Amino acid sequence: MTALPYRLLGFSGSLRKASHSTAVLQAIGAEIAAEAALTIADIGALPLYNQDLDIEPRPAPVAALRDAIAAAEGLIVVSTEYNHGVPGVLKNAIDWASRPAFASPLKDKPVLIVTCSMAATGGVRAQYQLREAFASTLSRPVMTPEVVIPAVHLKRDAEGVFTDRATLDFAAKACAALYAEIERSRG
Repeated sequence: MTALPYRLLGFSGSLRKASHSTAVLQAIGAEIAAEAALTIADIGALPLYNQDLDIEPRPAPVAALRDAIAAAEGLIVVSTEYNHGVPGVLKNAIDWASRPAFASPLKDKPVLIVTCSMAATGGVRAQYQLREAFASTLSRPVMTPEVVIPAVHLKRDAEGVFTDRATLDFAAKACAALYAEIERSRG
């Protein structure tokens, strides 16, 4: 069996068992399975960022996250929006992964950002906050039309699987832009 061409790491901005963000991330992973292997990171195990703990050896969940980011060629982040912003658990993961400044595993890492919400805005405010946060880590947010998913709760089947074909087709096109960024990284 040949290895898939792209190794991706996914972050869900929600820890909830029936999370819309996780359902979307899993559906995107299934949609792109012929082109990429997507692993979903467990960011819920991370301690709250504390610079006093950001020393060697780092807490085990932090070290595992940093290693997973370093091994991935690109990231897919799917997040909801809480109070017009990025969920704290996701921001915490970004903070842990962003150290040391200018030499973190996020540096030069292509990142595709997807947001979803039960509201009509689809998490667009969190989308822009995530773009800014990842740009400040020297990551490379993928420049593509924003993938925002409004009324996400209406786009899941009875088993909780995200099934909106139009959104999955649009997300697959955004993933193609992510692959193009990865190819630029490969040189």
